[in-house]
Amino acid sequence: AAPVHPTLPANRAISLAPDFDYALVQIDGQAVILAKDLVESVMQRIGAAEYTILGTVKGAELELLRFTHPFMGFDVPAILGDHVTLDAGTGAVHTAPGHGPDDYVIGQKYGLETANPVGPDGAYLPGTYPTLDGVNVFKANDIVIELLKEKGALLHVEKMQHSYPCCWRHKTPIIFRATPQWFVSMDKEGLRQQSLKEIKGVQWIPDWGQARIESMVANRPDWCLSRQRTWGVPLSLFVHKETQELLPIERTLAAMEEVAKRVEVDGIQAWWDLDPKEILGEDADQYEKVPDTLDVWFDSGSTSYSVVDARPEFAGHAADMYLEGSDQHRGWFMSSLMISVAMKGKAPYRQVLTHGFTVDGQGRKMSKSIGNTVSPQDVMNKLGADILRLWVASTDYTGEMAVSDEILKRAADSYRRIRNTARFLLANLNGFNPATDMVKPEEMVVLDRWAVGCAKTAQQEILKAYEAYDFHEVVQRLMRFCSVEMGSFYLDIIKDRQYTAKADSVARRSCQTALYHIAEALVRWMAPIMSFTADEIWGYLPGEREKYVFTGEWYDGLFGLEENEEFNDAFWDDVRYIKDQVNKELENQKANGIKSNLEAKVTLKYADDANGTIKKLKLLGEEVRFIFITSQFVISEQAGGIDDENIQYNAGNTTVQAVVTRAEGDKCPRCWHYTTDVGKVAEHADICGRCVSNIAGNGEQRKFA
Repeated sequence: AAPVHPTLPANRAISLAPDFDYALVQIDGQAVILAKDLVESVMQRIGAAEYTILGTVKGAELELLRFTHPFMGFDVPAILGDHVTLDAGTGAVHTAPGHGPDDYVIGQKYGLETANPVGPDGAYLPGTYPTLDGVNVFKANDIVIELLKEKGALLHVEKMQHSYPCCWRHKTPIIFRATPQWFVSMDKEGLRQQSLKEIKGVQWIPDWGQARIESMVANRPDWCLSRQRTWGVPLSLFVHKETQELLPIERTLAAMEEVAKRVEVDGIQAWWDLDPKEILGEDADQYEKVPDTLDVWFDSGSTSYSVVDARPEFAGHAADMYLEGSDQHRGWFMSSLMISVAMKGKAPYRQVLTHGFTVDGQGRKMSKSIGNTVSPQDVMNKLGADILRLWVASTDYTGEMAVSDEILKRAADSYRRIRNTARFLLANLNGFNPATDMVKPEEMVVLDRWAVGCAKTAQQEILKAYEAYDFHEVVQRLMRFCSVEMGSFYLDIIKDRQYTAKADSVARRSCQTALYHIAEALVRWMAPIMSFTADEIWGYLPGEREKYVFTGEWYDGLFGLEENEEFNDAFWDDVRYIKDQVNKELENQKANGIKSNLEAKVTLKYADDANGTIKKLKLLGEEVRFIFITSQFVISEQAGGIDDENIQYNAGNTTVQAVVTRAEGDKCPRCWHYTTDVGKVAEHADICGRCVSNIAGNGEQRKFA
C-alpha cells in the first residue's frame, strides 16, 4: 500500500450520513458512536467480545454536535455529507477541508476553517504540533499513532491495502493541499450565462457535442488559472507582502503591460530576472512577485486572440472551425470559449468538430506495451499516403476509429477500385480532344446521357456530404458510383462501342464525351481525400485546365436525362434491375457450357407490363442486346403466364423470366459477338456485317446504347 500522510492535525469536522442509524456503543467503560449497521463488523475487527448498544439516533439529529479533537486541543462539529457510505469503516468520516476537494466543498458549506498545516516541501509547518513540526507527512504515521495511544483515543491499528493518488508522471504518492490560487469567476460578470448563450450559436459536429459542453459549462467551478510550476507563462502579478492583496488594478494592468513588453524582447526569463523596483519604484519594498505560472490551457485557449485576431485574412471574424479529439470539450474547446467570451463576448469558432480515438481491430487502445500500434509512416511506405488518407476518410470519426492490417487492406481494395475506374476513363479518352470531339448532349446516345446524369446525382450527394463533414459518406457514395453504377453496368456496356465502333463516329465520340464529363467530376471528388492520385489523374486529362486540381472548382458541366423523357432515370433503374436478374441466370448456365455472356441468347419472357418497362425495352430494338452484353436478346410475351421458376420484378409488379440458350451463328473474332452473317462479305470473310460497316462503311448507328 502507498503511505498515507496523517491529516488528523487538519481535522475540522466529522462527517455523518443524515439517514443512517448511529449507535452509542459501550466498550470497556467508554462509549463510541458509529453506524448501527457497522457495529458488529467493527467490534469483530477491534476484538471487542462484549459491548452494549445504549441507544440509536439518526445521523441528522447529531448535526453540529461537538466532539473533542483527539490531540489538538479543540472541538470539531459533526456535519452531514452524502459521501458517507456503509461499505467500510465506522460510518463517521474524518474531514479535513485543507486536504481534499470533497472535504473542501463540504467545509465551505459549513463554514469550516480550511486548515493546511503542510508546507510546499511536504513537511508540517512550525506550530502544527510539537512532535510533528518539520516532519515529512509520509514519515509521520507512527508519530500520530503514538499520539493517539497517549491520549487513549486509539481502539485498533490495522494495515490495509487501498487505492491512493499518485503523480501521473513520477508514479509516486502525492498529497492534497488547499492553497490560495487565482481564479476566473464564472458568475460574477456573467461568464457562464454568456458562454451558454454562445454555445447555441455554434455548429457542433457531431451534434451531441453541444449537449456535452453545455453540461460542462453549466456545472463547472470557477477556472483556476494559477499553477505552482517551475516553468511556464508567468502570471505577472504583484501582491502585498503582509496582506497578500493584489496591487491596485490600474497599476496591475500597467505592470503587466510593461512585463509583456520585456517578455516579448527577452522571453519568459525576463519576468524571473525582473527587480520589482524597476516597475513599482518606491512601493517595491511592500510588494512581492507572484511566482505562479499560468494554466497551460490558457495558453492554448488564447489562440483566437493571439493567432486568429492577429491575421488580417480573418477580418475580425471567428475561426471557421476548431477540430480536435473528443476529450477537448473540457480542454481546448472550453478554454477557448471562456477566454473569447470573457474578452469579446462571443465564441471564437463557428463550428467545432470532434473525432474519436484510434483503436486496433479488436477495439483496444493503441499501446506500445501491447504491441498493437500502427505507424502512419510505415503505412505510407508500404501502401502509399492516399490509402492511409482513404482509410481516415472512410471511417466514421464520431466514434472510435479502428485500424489494423486487415482494415488497411480493405482500404487498399477500395482504392484500387476507384483508381481502376479512373484508369479506364483515361485509357478510353486517348485521342479525344474536348475542344473538337465533344458531342452535344441532345445528340448523345441515351445511355451516355444517363451516365453523366448519374455523375450529376452523385456529385450533389458527395458535395452535401463534404459540406456536412461526413467524409465516410463521401467515400461510400464514391465507391457506389465506381463499383455499381459505372463498373457493374455502364463501363461494361460501352466497351463494345469503344473497341468496335468507328474511331470518330458519333456513337464512340458520344461515349467519350460522357467519359470526359465523368472524369472531370470524379477527379475533383477524389482530390480532398486521395490528393496524390487526383493530382496524377489531373495531369493526364485531355483539354486545357488549371495547373492544379486543388485550385479548381467543382465541375459544373454535368447534365442528365429529363424526368419527362421516355427513357428517363426511372427506366434505366428498371433496366439495371432486370439486368441483375438476367446475369444471375447467365451465371447459372456456366455449368451447362455457356462460359460467357456473348455465347448466350437470352429470351426474356413476361406475362404483364404494368409499368411499361418491357414496352420501352422493345423500342430499343437491336440495341437491347448491347445493354445485356449478349449476342442475341429476344423479348417474348407469355399470354398464358410464365412457369413457376420466375423472377419477380419489383417495379410495377411486372413478372419476368430469363431463359438462356446458346447463341446462334458463328463468333466474330473482332467484336466476339455470335451472329449468322460472319463471312458474308467476301472482302472481309472472317468478320460480321456490323464490323464490316465499322471498318469499311459508314459505321453503325447507335441511339440508345
